[in-house]
Amino acid sequence: MWDIDFISEDNFRKHVKETIEKYGEKLKPIDLKQFNKNIIDPVKMLFDKNVYGSTWEEIIKNEIFRQRDKSNNNAIGYFHQRIFQYIDGCKVPENGNDGGWDIIYTNKNGIKLPDETVIHKIYVEMKNKHNTMNSAATGKTMIKMQNQLINDDDCACFLVEVIAQKSQNINWGVTVDKKKISHKLIRRVSIDKFYSLITGDDYAFYKICNMLPKIIKEIIDNQEKQIIPNDTVIKELKEMTRNLKINIEDLAIQTAIFMLGFGNYKGFEKNLGEKNETLQHNDE
Repeated sequence: MWDIDFISEDNFRKHVKETIEKYGEKLKPIDLKQFNKNIIDPVKMLFDKNVYGSTWEEIIKNEIFRQRDKSNNNAIGYFHQRIFQYIDGCKVPENGNDGGWDIIYTNKNGIKLPDETVIHKIYVEMKNKHNTMNSAATGKTMIKMQNQLINDDDCACFLVEVIAQKSQNINWGVTVDKKKISHKLIRRVSIDKFYSLITGDDYAFYKICNMLPKIIKEIIDNQEKQIIPNDTVIKELKEMTRNLKINIEDLAIQTAIFMLGFGNYKGFEKNLGEKNETLQHNDE
């Protein structure tokens, strides 16, 4: 039974399906060239392998997962931001439009803030986690919000955090050029409090999370086929190690891993033959 009244079941399913499809875009097979696109860290991989008692295959699979997972964070950001397009009063601008805000919420009847101030519009900068902004990004965001308040005296600006330190809706103050800056209409808000404010339901975000497992499973179970990527990194590494003339496979893969990161460094290049150019840095 669907018991969420601020978003329809059809729209929720549609949004979850679109988020899953974005995962699918990241499941394209990864080959050795793609694997080393940003140049791996052979020293870290060597430490990880030995400290955790893993095999090279396990370490390589973990690195592939890490690379995919980094991209998948964008898909999760898509889920948290774009779901608001289905909630009354919310607008989710396309990238760069409407001042570059992630969400703009308007309520002609007024929005009451915790200090009893009433405004009619909220401009939102959304972050997935409370510690993702460095000092430069923090200062830039604060200045952006201050400028918005100068141009519109009937609004507030929110920094909404999905994974916040705690449930909160508080004034947000930052230090810019050694000067403390804050404003009562610039607020730091956890996502549960933001949902509560715009839907009038204190349990709105809880209801979203509670419904997710069921909907995700149903959508995946109904897919025509599961997308399992056929990554070729390990196979290509093993093929390349044959040219290194090292009989012990573990040592051969270790050497190949070092060549991926340091192939054109002094001392390492002697392991490179003419047929092993793909082990060198990828400068593209």
